[in-house]
Formats: sequence, C-alpha cells, structure tokens
Amino acid sequence: MIDLRTYSKGDYDAGPLWKRVLWYIVSRLFFETRIPWTSRLKAGILRVFGANAGPDFVIKPSVKIKYPWFLTIGESCWIGENVWIDNVAAVELGDHVVLSQGVVLVTGNHDYKSKSFDLRTEPIEIGSFAWIGAHSVVGPKTEIGEGAVLTVGSVALGHIEARSVYSGNPAKKVRDRIVDE
Repeated sequence: MIDLRTYSKGDYDAGPLWKRVLWYIVSRLFFETRIPWTSRLKAGILRVFGANAGPDFVIKPSVKIKYPWFLTIGESCWIGENVWIDNVAAVELGDHVVLSQGVVLVTGNHDYKSKSFDLRTEPIEIGSFAWIGAHSVVGPKTEIGEGAVLTVGSVALGHIEARSVYSGNPAKKVRDRIVDE
C-alpha cells in the first residue's frame, strides 16, 4: 500500500511561491468569478502571468486555470463556463479550439504503483479546430488531432485522431468528422 508520508514530487517545480499566491488571488477575482469581465482583460492578465495567448479568444466566467505560465492558447479559441485547466504541465490549444462548459483538462497524476505516490506530469495538446464537448475530461499525455470532436461527457486519454468524432469512457472513435463547406 501507499505511504503518503513518503510522497515525492521529484524535480517538479510549479514556480516561485509569490507568483503562485499572486495568481491565486488574481484568478479568484477575475477568472473564477461569475462577474463577466471582458475576454480582452482576461487575455491581458494571462499574458502578464506568462501565458502564450493568441488574439481574439473568448474566456467565459467561472474558469479555473492552475498555472497560466504553462498555458498556450491559439487564435480565436473559446473557453466555456466552469472549465478547469489543471495544468501542472503544459497545455497547448491550437487555433479555433472550443472547450465547452465544464471541460476538465488534467496534466498531472500519481504513480499508483509507487509506495510514495510519486507525482507524474504529462502535457496535453489540442489541435486547431478541435471541439471538446461539455463535461468531458482530457487526461495527461493526450494529443487531440486537428478538427477532432470529443462528445459530451467523454474521457480522452492518449491519441485522438484528427477529423474524427470520439465518444464514451474511455473515448472511442465513432465516425469521421465531415464539416460542410
């Protein structure tokens, strides 16, 4: 069994304490609130905290981002209400990505085989034009291909093919995505 007294985060570094504390305060005031601050204001704040954020994206109220300095947001993305980006490792959103309401992106996990429950972190990459449906979960080390769709309430781990529709837990390919011109 595990012994949490021996927990190890290895060489993981989330950044200086002052930066994390300041971010938590700013996040509560401008991101995790129901107050509809403008996306332009939120984009500026994310950039100040080290996010690589493209132009013209929408970020709705009640969004939680663990560490903006591990976040890349492409052009014209949409981040819906109650999205949680739990990014202890890099999260990269391509251009025109939609994260529907209640989506959770998780880049960290623990080694269940290790007595010390060691921290494991892996990035998430979501290709341009992908759509992550409401209340879906995307786990560590997941690559979602360009134009892919993850349907409502699905759980994605690993590789999601480009221009495909995935559904379920674990998410399985159900069809190709064909977009009308």
